[in-house]
Amino acid sequence: MASIWARDQQDRRLVLLIKIAATVIATFAICWLPFLTDTDQVLQLFRRLFPVDRGLFEDKVANVWCSLSNLIKIKKILSSQVQLILSFLATFLSLLPTCLKLIAHPTQRGFKLAMVNCSLSFFLFSYQVHEKSILLASLPACLLITEFPFVSSWFLLLSTFSMLPLLLKDGLLLPYIVLSLAFLLVTGTLSALAKTSEEHLHLQPFFLVVRLIPWFNILSQMIKLAFILSVVTMAVLSFMSAALTPPSSLPDLFPVLVMLFSCIHFLFFLAYFNIIHLWEPTSEKKKNKMS
Repeated sequence: MASIWARDQQDRRLVLLIKIAATVIATFAICWLPFLTDTDQVLQLFRRLFPVDRGLFEDKVANVWCSLSNLIKIKKILSSQVQLILSFLATFLSLLPTCLKLIAHPTQRGFKLAMVNCSLSFFLFSYQVHEKSILLASLPACLLITEFPFVSSWFLLLSTFSMLPLLLKDGLLLPYIVLSLAFLLVTGTLSALAKTSEEHLHLQPFFLVVRLIPWFNILSQMIKLAFILSVVTMAVLSFMSAALTPPSSLPDLFPVLVMLFSCIHFLFFLAYFNIIHLWEPTSEKKKNKMS
């Protein structure tokens, strides 16, 4: 009976997978159908989907390549082909650990963490990223806000701040300020400062490994201080970007500061969510013991 039930469950899962695949293929075909009448339209669509000719990055996006360009002129030193290969390898290697963990030990929380990690990897390391692409990482981060309220809220706040130059260009300063303050109040991020212990940050398995490192004993206090400094800096940079005029010799000073500040944070969040996922217990017994 058990074998028959298991086979029946397997058949149902296979049917469900086929239905999902058929839905995806049909949706893809419907979206592409209007463009298939003209070869030039199809080629133009591919150029839009894979904008290799536009270079490694544009504007002041808060990813690794744009941030590094302030120290090393990557676009001038490396050819377009090398840039493309480098961004591919960096993106692939940065998302590989979380994908392997998800394949080896699939869990619901692991799936949500993997979505955040993969989307953050693409934003930080992939080729030709737009500022609004951070929203692709913010969406799965919203799914984690009940399990990781403090860090998820911090990440979502920073994601909005990273688009500040774009928001100012579109005249959205007031909505940005009002909604950011409302977000802090509604999510209770400030009150969550009291919940930055190992348990609340879900770092117990990681702490078992690094307990011997002295400064890791005060990591929760460091994270609390880092959050306060982060929010204050975001407020200061927002005021400077909106109210002050940069020196004529550095016309992009404020967008560059916002970019660098945001990129450093995104690297921290990528490391944090990867640590959470990679050190996630692999058995129900361990999970119950951790809780």
